[in-house]
Amino acid sequence: MRTTMLRKTALTIAAAAATAGGIAAPAIAAQATPAAVPAAAVQADRKPNGERQLDVRYQAQDTFYYCGPAAARNALSVQGKNIDQHDMAKRMGTTEAGTNSINDITPILNKETGKNVYKSVEIRDPKADHKQTDKLREDIVRTIDDGRAVVANIAGTTTDTNGTTHSFEGGHYVSVTGYRDGGDQVKIADSADPNQAEYWITTDNLADWIATRGYSATS
Repeated sequence: MRTTMLRKTALTIAAAAATAGGIAAPAIAAQATPAAVPAAAVQADRKPNGERQLDVRYQAQDTFYYCGPAAARNALSVQGKNIDQHDMAKRMGTTEAGTNSINDITPILNKETGKNVYKSVEIRDPKADHKQTDKLREDIVRTIDDGRAVVANIAGTTTDTNGTTHSFEGGHYVSVTGYRDGGDQVKIADSADPNQAEYWITTDNLADWIATRGYSATS
C-alpha cells in the first residue's frame, strides 16, 4: 500500500544536479561484492566503547534514480546477500521517478530475510519530536544488534559529525549500518557518491532527515 505521506523519493535529474555528489549520471560501484559471508560474520562488530558496526559490502547506485534499490541492496549485503540492483529495482517498481516509498522496500527486505522481520515506521511530522527520535534510536540499536541494517527514506539537508553537508532536496534512500554512544550517533552507508560512501550523523539529525517519510527496521 502506498501512503500519501511518503513522497516520491529518488532524485529527478534536476534535483540530482543540486544535491551532494551531483548524481546526474550513473555512479560507479566503489568495490566489487564478495561472496556471501558466514552467518557468524553477520553479527555486529562489538567494540569496547559500545560502538557496533555491520560489515556492509558497499555499492554505489547504478543510476541517479536507483538510490532505493541500492540502499536495500547495501542493507542486505550485511547478511552476505548479493542482489543485483536492477533486480531490486524491478521488484520495487522503481522508475526514473524513483521508488515511491519505504513501503515498497520493506516487503523486499522481508522476502529476503524472513516473513515480517522488517516493518515500515513513519515520521509524519515536518520535524521529528522527542518520542519519534527515541523510537528511531531504539529501532536502530535493536536492528543492528540483530545483525541487520536499517533502510531510511530521507529528504532535505543535514550535517554529519565531521561538519560535512549532505543535501537531497528531491529525496533519497540510505542504509544505517552501525551506531555508537548508545545509539546517539549512527553510521550511514550512502549510495549516492562513493567518495562519501560512509559517514556518521546524530540520530537527532537523522530523525529530522526522515521526517515526513519513513524507515524500515526490524520489529
